[in-house]
Amino acid sequence: MYCSSTNSIALTAYTYLTIFDLFSLVTCLISYWVMMKKPSPVYSFGFERFEVLAVFASTVLAQLGALLILKESAERFLEQPEIHTGRLLVGTFVALFFNLFTMLSIRNKPFAYVSEAASTSWLQEHVADLSRSICGIIPGLSSIFLPRMNPFVLIDIAGALALCITYMLIEINNYFAVDTASAVAIALMTFGTMYPMSVYSGKVLLQTTPPHVIGQLDKLLREVSTLDGVLEVRNEHFWTLGFGTLAGSVHVRIRRDANEQMVLAHVTNRLYTLVSTLTVQIFKDDWIRPTLSSVPIANNILNLSDHHIIPMPPLKAAENSNLVTSTPAKPSSPPPEFSFDTPGKNVSPVILLNTQTRPHGLGLSHGSAPYSSVLSQGFGIPGTGATQGFRTGFTDVPSRYGTNTRGQPRP
Repeated sequence: MYCSSTNSIALTAYTYLTIFDLFSLVTCLISYWVMMKKPSPVYSFGFERFEVLAVFASTVLAQLGALLILKESAERFLEQPEIHTGRLLVGTFVALFFNLFTMLSIRNKPFAYVSEAASTSWLQEHVADLSRSICGIIPGLSSIFLPRMNPFVLIDIAGALALCITYMLIEINNYFAVDTASAVAIALMTFGTMYPMSVYSGKVLLQTTPPHVIGQLDKLLREVSTLDGVLEVRNEHFWTLGFGTLAGSVHVRIRRDANEQMVLAHVTNRLYTLVSTLTVQIFKDDWIRPTLSSVPIANNILNLSDHHIIPMPPLKAAENSNLVTSTPAKPSSPPPEFSFDTPGKNVSPVILLNTQTRPHGLGLSHGSAPYSSVLSQGFGIPGTGATQGFRTGFTDVPSRYGTNTRGQPRP
């Protein structure tokens, strides 16, 4: 009502701060509601992100109002209307009292944390420089102005001061354009104060790691990696769950002989000092000792059947080969055999009894035979009196190799 009666856009910009104070009260109510609620299966981390979302929405809405004020102020620079100062000063003090009462009388935990954790605005930096100069002259004021003033109280006082200057200039010189200039100044101060808070709360909503705790987290992770039994710490992720609440998850690889519960207790004890909501995944070293089952072994070596069938070369291969060199006539035929007109190509496969674990030869008994029986079978002198060939081991094939004078087989 005061804004419409005075036609002052500067008072309208200051009234937007009052609307922001109303939203800060709603945020305070949400904060108390979050304190009473407990985590549920749907919201396993609790409801602390609701107050983060409330702070983000309030600050963004205040910046949106500041942009609207800048737009209307640009239009008023082209055509400046007349300003009535009858209720301008009264409306300024009413809004200042309401803003200071709202910010100072109620402990608003979310906004108090954000105002300290977020980066300083340009208004705070300029006031801090001015405060150092004043405190250098009057040291007693250092407890009030230093080290960092409340940004909400600062913008309330600065906006009220801009309206008081506007009232005096209009009353003295009828300089109506100063009202538009004051509106632009209040809008810029509002935008500059709310922007760092929006950025901070937005990063919390995006689950980013706070920059001021990265150094402490790195130190704790190095301590965890040096614990007994810990081989590696990986897949670590830490984020701000709410204002002042840090959550995280980490995977810890330990030795095969390490105690999982003991390592879990030590890791949790180290990280719990900084991370209140922590999830630790413990898994042992995943190297595998090489076993015999991993090596491919032929079935005929491990599992021997009762009879072993040794296939002989087919008859067709003998027909296509040269009779002198046993070399295939066609390039596509199999490679030549390592024999020269060797008998036995047309012989059927030989079936051997598996009396022992491994076959040692063809047609030979593997038991311990007496010396006389060996001589009687023709093995004493090769090629003489033998019913079984020495070189081929086939009983049905006649010996085609004679002996020399010393009793040794001819090549």
